Amino acid sequence: MQTPVIDFINTRHDTFIDELKTLLAIPSVSALPEHAGDVRRCAEWCRDELIRIGMQRAEINETPGHPIVYAEWLGAPGGKTVLFYGHYDVQPVDPIDLWQTPPFEATVRDGALFARGSADDKGQVFMHFKALEAYLKTVGALPVNFKILLEGEEEVGSKNLDEFIASHKDLLAADVVLISDTAMFERGVPSICYGLRGLSYFQIDLRGSNTDLHSGQFGGGVVNPAMALANMLTQLKDRSGRIRIPGFYDDVVDLTEAERAEFKKLPFNEKRWARELGAPKLFGETGYSTLERITARPTVEINGLLSGFTGEGAKTVLPAVAMAKVSMRLVPNQHPEKIGDLFEAYIRDIAPKSVELKLTRMHGGKAWKASLDNPYVQAAGRAIEFGFGKSPVYTREGGSIPVVATFQDILGLPSVLFGVGLPDDRIHAPNEKLDLDNFQRGIVASAKLYEEFSTIA
Repeated sequence: MQTPVIDFINTRHDTFIDELKTLLAIPSVSALPEHAGDVRRCAEWCRDELIRIGMQRAEINETPGHPIVYAEWLGAPGGKTVLFYGHYDVQPVDPIDLWQTPPFEATVRDGALFARGSADDKGQVFMHFKALEAYLKTVGALPVNFKILLEGEEEVGSKNLDEFIASHKDLLAADVVLISDTAMFERGVPSICYGLRGLSYFQIDLRGSNTDLHSGQFGGGVVNPAMALANMLTQLKDRSGRIRIPGFYDDVVDLTEAERAEFKKLPFNEKRWARELGAPKLFGETGYSTLERITARPTVEINGLLSGFTGEGAKTVLPAVAMAKVSMRLVPNQHPEKIGDLFEAYIRDIAPKSVELKLTRMHGGKAWKASLDNPYVQAAGRAIEFGFGKSPVYTREGGSIPVVATFQDILGLPSVLFGVGLPDDRIHAPNEKLDLDNFQRGIVASAKLYEEFSTIA
């Protein structure tokens, strides 16, 4: 690793933080129409910053929704080409009263930078901006060719991303995809994530009448959709935590004994984890550890319920409608469309005929898993060790990044997940933060990673 690059990174720590604060000040909330202008402004800021640090090309690409930023530096003829993916949009900040400091006024305290988007994903994207700048401003070149793809709709389902990738195959041609949008296993335990769960998400709506009814006059004479929905939802799992949807497990590949042995080596304490969550007792599928359940086994979860009167006091109402949002986290070999079909058939089968049922497929994505002996994954392990001073653990995550499977299916590219977030970064929640030591070490590790990629035959 060239000393000027490391020196550049280590002597500009405060400058990098100030620059990141400027990026975090842009409220690029993709879910809210009133922030559409801010989302565009953030895309333009990223484009301008990429030009400033020395990329050869940086541009805004329009989509039917929020814009995509593309940039490239192709000054390493015959060398490896890295395609970096990230997102510049962020989640809404509600409930605003739970933030200790304003969500778009990045604040340093206790060794962390608090702001919406600090960890997910602006801070981790910016980490690579600074690693690239360190090379381009010192030695004048990168050890690899580098392409950047930043989207502004990740937090709303990436609805225009697949089409952009499919229609720009030549532009995005590369040897490997690099993504920094994940967390380390825990503080002080650098990690390489080699697996993600997929997703299938539904909304269930039931209607029992054309208006809310008086529970005294009508109760017992018509089906209560809230009761019907509650009964249906209890039929999704049995008492051991096993999912009851017929065919749901048909394509699930069981964990090997070697994989289960690796899980046992990870520094995970179930009692401490439960205590930190404030959970009286843990629960999950019988026969699997908590860590296996939350990262490598499929699930069905209720994400939201709405029906009837929920205000203070009493109102004797029989609700006309009831609604639930349900997500299914999937594992490799489970296809979201097939699982969606199975879920829909099961819900239609158990729904009482006395209610009107509407099912809406919200969004989904495939699961993903990399081979641990993949040379790019191994290169990432060496780079993380260089930046953090210890060998990484190899983990799977319970969340989903659907575009990873898209890169595999459309471009035929392997992906490396190279995240430096922490499990307690409160992404999507009030008081989101980015650990500043991880940010600094992550810049060094990223710079090292480009060098490691360049040595792969």
